[in-house]
Amino acid sequence: MEFFASINAAVSEQDLQQQLQIENLPRFCASIYEVVSSDKNRGEVSMLWGLFDVRRECIRGGVRFILPGCLNAVSWTVTVSPDEGDDEITVHCTINRKQQDADFVESLEDFVEDWRKGLLAHLSVNTRTLETCEA
Repeated sequence: MEFFASINAAVSEQDLQQQLQIENLPRFCASIYEVVSSDKNRGEVSMLWGLFDVRRECIRGGVRFILPGCLNAVSWTVTVSPDEGDDEITVHCTINRKQQDADFVESLEDFVEDWRKGLLAHLSVNTRTLETCEA
């Protein structure tokens, strides 16, 4: 299953990669309550579905996060489309099931909406103070 949200914002791939770090995930998504531990691109977070290991990787256009131990293989990306120049950020969340319990689907929709709201409220444009992704 897939879930999407988008916002209009003039940010770059580098802006997303610099700002969306594991240690500040709760700032951008209210469904992520606390970062229990963080070491660059790996960490542990407390979130609406429980306590999970989280991995972060830079991808073309932004950042991907995965919950490798999650039964539903939840992953999400926050990206811009540098080729289109439309100043749109897309949040794309997926799970490894074609169908799921209605309550869980609703929680995934809320998760993506929390990302949309958090990005609108907290994303800075052209900030170069945080560490960039390593190749």
